[in-house]
Amino acid sequence: MSETHAADQKQEVPRLLRSSATVGSMTMLSRVMGLVRDIVFARFVGAGSDADAFFVAFKIPNFLRRLFAEGAFAQAFVPVLSEYRERGSHAAVQDLIDRVAGCLGSVLITVTLFAVVASPAVAALFAMGFLDDEYKFALTSDFIRITFPYLFLISMTGFAGAILNSYGRFAVPAFTPVLLNLVLITAAVLVSPMFDPPALALAWGVLTAGVVQLLFQIPFLYRLQLLPRPKVDWKDPGVRKILRLMVPAIFGVSVSQINLLLDTVIASFLPTGSITWLYFSDRLSELPLGVFGIAIATVILPTLSRQHQAEDPRQFAATLDWSVRMIFLIGVPAAAALVVLAEPILYSLFQYGKTTAFDVEMASFSLRAYGVGLLAFMLIKVLAPGYFARQDTATPVKIGIVAMVSNMILNIAFVLPLMNLQLGHLGLALATSASAFLNAGLLFWGLRKRGVYLAQPEWLRFGTGLIVGTGAMVIGLWWILQYWDAWAEWNWYNRSARLFAVCILGAAVYFLGLILCGLRMRHFRSPARQ
Repeated sequence: MSETHAADQKQEVPRLLRSSATVGSMTMLSRVMGLVRDIVFARFVGAGSDADAFFVAFKIPNFLRRLFAEGAFAQAFVPVLSEYRERGSHAAVQDLIDRVAGCLGSVLITVTLFAVVASPAVAALFAMGFLDDEYKFALTSDFIRITFPYLFLISMTGFAGAILNSYGRFAVPAFTPVLLNLVLITAAVLVSPMFDPPALALAWGVLTAGVVQLLFQIPFLYRLQLLPRPKVDWKDPGVRKILRLMVPAIFGVSVSQINLLLDTVIASFLPTGSITWLYFSDRLSELPLGVFGIAIATVILPTLSRQHQAEDPRQFAATLDWSVRMIFLIGVPAAAALVVLAEPILYSLFQYGKTTAFDVEMASFSLRAYGVGLLAFMLIKVLAPGYFARQDTATPVKIGIVAMVSNMILNIAFVLPLMNLQLGHLGLALATSASAFLNAGLLFWGLRKRGVYLAQPEWLRFGTGLIVGTGAMVIGLWWILQYWDAWAEWNWYNRSARLFAVCILGAAVYFLGLILCGLRMRHFRSPARQ
């Protein structure tokens, strides 16, 4: 390795840290706006039949979007695009983008048209439990007709974002979801009073947000001179390679989403409100997942792909280990905080207007269950790129199938005993978390077995600090909650102020524990001792 190349490699992870911070800050803004959006939903829509119908109709295109755009497609497209950048010209990259845009767009249009025409069948497939409720089923079908075109719009937005990420333009794709939240907040506050039911305004807001997000990305692609000119060519070698990687990757990277969608199907048979309780819980668990897990995964995939193309396994392993440590650094305390603070968080954010204290109590059960699985959800996001960057999709698909089948079995095992207690949604969340740990564990074991992942020397010091810091944080949170236990009686201002104080206290105690164990910022800047 030349001195210049070695110097470049030493700078790789500091750049990753800065890029992760950029994506994380933009995603934090998006997630905060998402929480504001959900607070508005809780106030204006509540947790009744209309809300259940809307969340099902919104979740279906969102699920497919993660397959077509952010999930399997991105994991297959980014390594191939990186390969073209390393070995080809700008014209070759443009040609690949044109043909991928044409093929992806044609598939999306076909799927969207089918779903709009056959919306009752789609509703019956994903919300079978609504068939016995004529009003809820008809409303879900109507909402699907409106929201499903969002799949095409947001998937093409994700395609544009994958290109921008490959060229190091991380901030723009990370900021784009803020626009979705702004549009939906506007629809809920200003437009929903004009509609009956009010949730109908949210469905139209979803469609409008898809248009806004796609238009926002176009100028940035134009500046890179990579604006797609769609051409349908299924025989193109690049397209065929992406398809070959993408088809199995659908299972490998999107298992958690498939599990959540299966939860929605089962939840449609549970008492009214179950889908909304799961939605609120899922949204809160996705805050740390999106801000940190997806942010780190977003920036390491292009880097790992380049390192694989450069045949640098040592740096590849070091980058992967760095990403795992970052996940533990945030994921462990975040999971503990969600479990301890479930009810205070839900009261502070959602218990207003049409959302009752009973809804908060029910949602707290599933939030704690998702909190238990948070670390696994985050690890999947950074371990899967370890396979896809090496263009290995066979292993993740096998692991994905095992995890998905396990989730189905666990759904039955956990839900049935809890249904008599009106806690079937808790069983769904527990099954999802358990299958996520199985998925993450098998991904990790496979990377270790192949020698792709190698633990770096910092783990002993880091692990000690993690245990001490998290333990101290949990004790501190538990102590203060003994004195602050009347969340349901306080107004919005008191709830928010106290929740903010609790979060600041918990974070301060956690990081103090890390410092007392000798951990400093420099321990997270370099993945390996050179």
